[in-house]
Amino acid sequence: MAALQVRGVRKAFDRQPVLQGVDLAVDAGRLVAILGRSGSGKTTLLRLICGFERVDAGEIAIEGQCVSTPTLRLPPEQRRIGYVAQEGALFPHLAVADNVLFGLPRAARRERHRAEALLEMVGLPPAYAARWPHELSGGEQQRVALARALAPAPRLVLLDEPFSSLDAALRVETREAVAAALRQAGATALLVTHDQAEALSLGQEVAVLRAGRVVQMASPEVLYRQPADAELARFVGEAVLLPGVADGGQVHCVLGMLPLASAVPDGPVEVMLRPEQLVPSQPRRLPQAAATVRAVTFYGPDARVRLALSDAGTVLELIARVPGHMAPAPGEPVGVGVTGAVVAFARPSAGASIAPFASPRRAGAARWT
Repeated sequence: MAALQVRGVRKAFDRQPVLQGVDLAVDAGRLVAILGRSGSGKTTLLRLICGFERVDAGEIAIEGQCVSTPTLRLPPEQRRIGYVAQEGALFPHLAVADNVLFGLPRAARRERHRAEALLEMVGLPPAYAARWPHELSGGEQQRVALARALAPAPRLVLLDEPFSSLDAALRVETREAVAAALRQAGATALLVTHDQAEALSLGQEVAVLRAGRVVQMASPEVLYRQPADAELARFVGEAVLLPGVADGGQVHCVLGMLPLASAVPDGPVEVMLRPEQLVPSQPRRLPQAAATVRAVTFYGPDARVRLALSDAGTVLELIARVPGHMAPAPGEPVGVGVTGAVVAFARPSAGASIAPFASPRRAGAARWT
């Protein structure tokens, strides 16, 4: 049985639809990340699950208990949900131990050893129990907030962009500690975020919300390598999209004949490559396409390389990702090869043939994000 079941949920504000039939199932002990742009409905979905809003249609069940329908709304305090907000929201007038135990019955709040055990679970020393919130870093405050959410042994933990206010280095350290604590507690959790790296690295599954609907829910690997459509490919990571023609398990495009990761009907398609699949090399080796390096952005471990194919007068630009120490120099002529199978999306077109892809002038410009 799913620990959380959302079925056909709809919600509108002032007649403006926000959620338009959301279906979502989270198995017990799993961490699912909800990913989407601003305005996609992430926060509204979280508020409905918490019980802060009433659904217009559909239902929400937690561990088999229906908690929300258009005519039923179980109060938030009866849903046994742990909630971690963006800023931690600790009580400044309470010591860390009192913050951690705040949601427990009065008698249990005196069990200081329980607070210390929860602090250890989230990677903080037991001695932190005596500290005050203002004495903690932002990452430490978020860990205390998670300990407080786990204290009552909730049926479900909701994390509302809990790392967004932290700097980059602290964000990585804190989310690793939070993920480890959730695994140790065996908690079922829902993480809402707009950070793709966060969703892919933390979620055992990732559900992408777009215009109030879940457009795909899959493991991070499947979501990244085989997105449901071209728009999703552009949203989750960088994507290079080229016109092509599928033919018998392969696709012909300006970069040559490439193997397909999954079957699509023969005919005109949009070919998706991830930048790390493009391999610029020197010297050029046939059958690679000839290109010129337009620009290089160095990030340390890797580099983003902007390439211009040089087979015709019309410029066809691509983006490649290469190890930092292998980045070519701007202006350098290179060959461009492709590693691995590619994904293709069917596109409507009449009378397509392979011939147009012999020339970038006729093939059209590539798009990247």
